[in-house]
Amino acid sequence: MADELKLFLISDSIGETSLKLAQAVAAQFPDLTAQYVRFPFVNTEKKLIEIFDQAKAEDGIVVHTLATPGLGKLANSYGKEVGVPTFDVFTPIVSAIQTKFQLEPTGVAGAIHDLNEKYFDRISAMEFAVLYDDGKDPKGFLEADIVLLGVSRTSKTPLSLFLANRNLKVANLPLVPNAHIPEEIYQIDSNKIVGLTTDPSVLMEFRRQRMLAYGLNPDTTYSAREQVTQELEFADDLYAKLGCIVINTAHRSIEETATIILDHMGLDGFQEEKK
Repeated sequence: MADELKLFLISDSIGETSLKLAQAVAAQFPDLTAQYVRFPFVNTEKKLIEIFDQAKAEDGIVVHTLATPGLGKLANSYGKEVGVPTFDVFTPIVSAIQTKFQLEPTGVAGAIHDLNEKYFDRISAMEFAVLYDDGKDPKGFLEADIVLLGVSRTSKTPLSLFLANRNLKVANLPLVPNAHIPEEIYQIDSNKIVGLTTDPSVLMEFRRQRMLAYGLNPDTTYSAREQVTQELEFADDLYAKLGCIVINTAHRSIEETATIILDHMGLDGFQEEKK
């Protein structure tokens, strides 16, 4: 399996700029498997430090586009302090323009976006995805446009954020054998539910790499074939009972999986692409 490039993308807005840049950079290294861990709407020092500590633990690289006064400077200094490679995309260009024209930047996060109804709908959808990530509150399933189900490491959270950036309210639920399935799941129109699955060998390797990133023994129950097979079979049984669409994410990018979901829902391409 290719080496994993884990990029932590931090923004005090949607985070589209850092994602596009990270994807462009990762494309230069096709022998690496890129994983994008996105953190939109970061506006406190506490949250920023928590993300850097996670990046340190998972041997990640941080790319940030922080416009909020003080946060960019803190990110750069703390990243250096804890030894996390940190790339500030925003500050060098802003500083150069500030010096050249003797003007002060606004310090407004996401100022590139038109502050219209569609923009605020997108912000609301992103906040919804964060609030109802990993089944934190079952009532979110009833309010969601899309509900993603899947075992651990089937791209539920990245997909939720990607679809949210298309103005869709997305909630997701991790599936664990013998765990309680919220009653709300059975009350949803099956056309709104997406079952995510993957190949056992891919999931096993992905989980092994996950454990190695934490400095732990990769050969545990979490990554064992018997455990992985049991989880996938449990998920398949639930999908059959619900009658929902099932998508294998093993060899698909987030964008490809999102396209299948949107096509299934009868949407003509992505909703309201960013201008």
